[in-house]
Amino acid sequence: MLKRVFSYMREYKKYAWLGLLCIGVEVVLEITVPLLMADLIDYGVTNADGTYIIKKGLQMALCAVLALILGVGSAKFSALAGQGLGANIRKAEYEKLQSYSFSNIDHFSVSSLVTRLTSDVTNIQNAVSTGMRPFGRSPVMLIFATSFAFRINSTLALVFLVALPTLAVLLILIIINVGPLYGRMQSAIDQVNRCIQENLTAIRVVKSYVRGDYEVEKFGVVNENLKSESEKAFGTAVLNMPAMQFVMYGTILGILLIGGRLINEGQMMIGQLTSFLSYVLLILNSLMMMSNVFLLMTRSLASAERIMEVIDEKIDITDENAKDIAVAKGEIEFDHVSFAYPEAGENVLTDISFKAKKGQTIAVIGSTGSGKSTLINLIPRYYDVTKGSVKVDGVDVRDMTQKELRDKLGYVPQKGVLFSGTIASNLRYGKDDATDAQIEEAASIAQATEFIDSKSAKYDSPIAQGGTNVSGGQKQRLSIARAIAKDPKIYIF
Repeated sequence: MLKRVFSYMREYKKYAWLGLLCIGVEVVLEITVPLLMADLIDYGVTNADGTYIIKKGLQMALCAVLALILGVGSAKFSALAGQGLGANIRKAEYEKLQSYSFSNIDHFSVSSLVTRLTSDVTNIQNAVSTGMRPFGRSPVMLIFATSFAFRINSTLALVFLVALPTLAVLLILIIINVGPLYGRMQSAIDQVNRCIQENLTAIRVVKSYVRGDYEVEKFGVVNENLKSESEKAFGTAVLNMPAMQFVMYGTILGILLIGGRLINEGQMMIGQLTSFLSYVLLILNSLMMMSNVFLLMTRSLASAERIMEVIDEKIDITDENAKDIAVAKGEIEFDHVSFAYPEAGENVLTDISFKAKKGQTIAVIGSTGSGKSTLINLIPRYYDVTKGSVKVDGVDVRDMTQKELRDKLGYVPQKGVLFSGTIASNLRYGKDDATDAQIEEAASIAQATEFIDSKSAKYDSPIAQGGTNVSGGQKQRLSIARAIAKDPKIYIF
């Protein structure tokens, strides 16, 4: 799963490799410092050799400065790789969403899709940005520090044969338990986002029915659930630190006891024990970093699975059998059409047949819930018919490309929808190259010129997100003008 996610790094892989190179060299320099310090103590301080002390001190300082420079470089490259990966995943998800049919969107809640595009992607990019350093440092540090520790005193290094398996078992138990908890925590975030979205979208209804207290109570339930799931996940994850400290202090205590005996017996020097302890701390820190990487990867895996569900969703409306057929006249025919929503099973429309010729206006009338909107949604192929066929110019819409079909439609939704920008940008939404004269004519036909001309900036007047700074009627007229400005073959109101 993570392999697939990291395949989206593409052009940012070079930054990942540069980051790992900087980290590797930095670790080697850091590991060299304890060796230099041991020589400084055992030969420089013991023999009161000032020149030797200065020489080793300068070498240690040089190693520290170079390690600092490489550390800054690794942080920069890691950030570039992580943020680039996140950007590519978001782009891939968003592009996939654009190809979704209504049925595909129905498989996910809108709030869940928002979480998968934001929070889940952030988890992965943060795992790379913050996890690459410990991921690169811990193996190199573990290998080199362990080899140097055995080089100093192989008898004392045998303490690791007890410490490392103990720590490994503890970490494995933590990781196994925390994985599912991260998945449940992300689902809880979905529920919080859904509650917020529903409330803000329907805020006028909430206030009209004086249901503010009810909405607060409903939010409190999902918020408490998120708090509970987060506490379980992070409460288990933080056990990593006490487990690490337990092993670390136990190891240091064992080394001091054994090392002290070896010094008394003349088998080890004080500088060697000091250097050995430095390597012990490096080894244990590398293991701590490695365990943090595993925890980051565990959380990233939960997010990766959710992201891949979006990317792997099978598109049920495709242009697989489509031909290059242009819409010339815009005549529509329903030929014994029946339709049932995928999850419902029961027909919403049954054996519908009619024909709308060029220049003809057809009104579909029926009671609420009779299937008027459903019927309209079959023309642009937002859904495919269950039985029969919808034809445009005598051609089944399933044999046309979605782009060609929808490009020839002027669609005015039941609820007016505007985008943040200006009045002009909204009217040109269906036709980027529409002239000023064309959008003014469309506004005139839609009877929108009166309120547009009353504004100081006229067509350059700003439209707030969702069109909240215009009235419902004005929003509807602008939606109609947008469809007219497109100059399509078919109008759907």
